[in-house]
Amino acid sequence: MGYIEETNELRLDFQKIARMEGQEVIPVAIQNADTNEVILVAYTNEAAFLESVRLRRLVLWSTSRNELWHKGKTSGNEFELLEVWVNCEQNSLVYKVRPLKGNICHTSFNGVANNCFYRRLDMGRMELVNRNGKRGF
Repeated sequence: MGYIEETNELRLDFQKIARMEGQEVIPVAIQNADTNEVILVAYTNEAAFLESVRLRRLVLWSTSRNELWHKGKTSGNEFELLEVWVNCEQNSLVYKVRPLKGNICHTSFNGVANNCFYRRLDMGRMELVNRNGKRGF
């Protein structure tokens, strides 16, 4: 893991979209169908979208590696794709998925895997707090 994943310092990446110039992608929110928890926001392109639908598994587009990202291919933490929701402008999606094993994120706390939305912003202090309520990592 890197600094950004482990810090309680707020460092939002407002340049992410600008660095994706030339990639034909749309955002997709990944939601656990059993808990309704949003567990990840990522990107998909046409190839990843069609592969997800074909396999009924979570396949995304890695904007950093410029390749299909079969979620769980190396970790074994795959996700069954149950539903696809399309917004009114057809420029973003929500995938309802069911974890087949484990969580979705590469981060953990005390050896327990997280989902990607494991920190909340303490708006008074403008710092991140782990979902377990503890500051620091």
